[in-house]
Amino acid sequence: MQRSTRPEDAALWERAERHLVRYGHFFQPAIIASAQGSFMTTTDGRRLLDFASGQMSAILGHSHPEITEVIRSQAGELVHLYSQLLSKPVIDLAEILAKIAPGKLERVMLLSTGGESNEAALRMAKTATGRYETLALSRSWHGVTHGAASVTFNSNRFGHGPAAPGSFVLPAPTPYRPAFTRDGKYDWEAELDYGFELFDRQSNGNPAAFIIESIMSSGGVIVPPPGYLKAAAERARARGMLVIVDEAQTGLGRTGKLFDCEYDGVVPDFITLSKTLGAGLPLSAVITTAEIEEKCYENKFHFYTTHASDPLPAAVGLKVVEIILRDGLADRARIAGERLRQGFETLMQRFEVIGDVRGRGLLMGVEVVKDRHSKTPAPELAQRVMNRCLELGLSTSIIRGGWGVFRIAPPLTISDDEIDLGLSIFEQAFKDCV
Repeated sequence: MQRSTRPEDAALWERAERHLVRYGHFFQPAIIASAQGSFMTTTDGRRLLDFASGQMSAILGHSHPEITEVIRSQAGELVHLYSQLLSKPVIDLAEILAKIAPGKLERVMLLSTGGESNEAALRMAKTATGRYETLALSRSWHGVTHGAASVTFNSNRFGHGPAAPGSFVLPAPTPYRPAFTRDGKYDWEAELDYGFELFDRQSNGNPAAFIIESIMSSGGVIVPPPGYLKAAAERARARGMLVIVDEAQTGLGRTGKLFDCEYDGVVPDFITLSKTLGAGLPLSAVITTAEIEEKCYENKFHFYTTHASDPLPAAVGLKVVEIILRDGLADRARIAGERLRQGFETLMQRFEVIGDVRGRGLLMGVEVVKDRHSKTPAPELAQRVMNRCLELGLSTSIIRGGWGVFRIAPPLTISDDEIDLGLSIFEQAFKDCV
């Protein structure tokens, strides 16, 4: 897709290139003027079906009328407060999150971003245990603030100094390309034991937190084998660690359950939420037990931020949860996700370069390879397919890291016809590029 040549758009691009910091690889060649439902509209009038839910955050689609009305109403009443002052939307949202969270997770802290919520959870785990060592997976992505970045291993670490002391890594489970096999099958338990043995040999006896995504979305939409999450949590707890499950991209119904960790029957010590909670607004949450929160308070836990417990995003989050529960959107994600999976599996039968289709509900990974025998990643081909999709009217994303994995995460409100339209555009893009 080429940039629009309209004089107005050319002027916008010239200003963007003059003034914007390039915080990623590149900006896509489209400037968005508006968005509604599952579609975005560019400044030159082209409609783009959004298969990424914005930054995986517009879980109810763009400009959902009830969310829009809450923003308008709350903005006229109360937007922001000093962090030690409370409001009814904050208390109401904390209560409903405590009600729907698994186990005894009932204390809530409301923040702005996923990185911030993981930062707070890590600090709480360290404060509660009095220790500082952390453990994460090698394909993890938990944020870009210092503590969260120190447990993020699926990101370039060059150029900005050392990670926090005591940051350790486990080999991520990779069912499509298993590193540990026995009798021709993936032996993930041996891999897990190996990783924890390495940690034991490097630890100086201060294990505090194990943080894990139930699906490693930014790591390639990797779904751990059944039982993995539970087994990893048990091994971590046996070493005195508190378990943090990062549900930034999986929480609140996207994968077919309100919390993805429920698939493995795991109740962690912390759940962190972000993207899906705010439906596009900056809102995140840490949910933990009363026991841990009391211990942190006794030990003088300190995490002031300017936008902790802000009323406006809390009011939006409250409406998001209400809509997801009322409209049965977790079930809808499971049903719609099966339609999406079947569509991509049909394309997989036609195109040898589609090596794997994986995921749960409306979070799906489609991996592009040179051929299925070698499983050699084909990121350049995936980029061409993505560019062609954009030309044909579909916005999607490729996971960074050189694997060539499409991350498909449309809104939970997407219709069957819109799913079929997206699949047809993918089909045409593969035809044109392979």
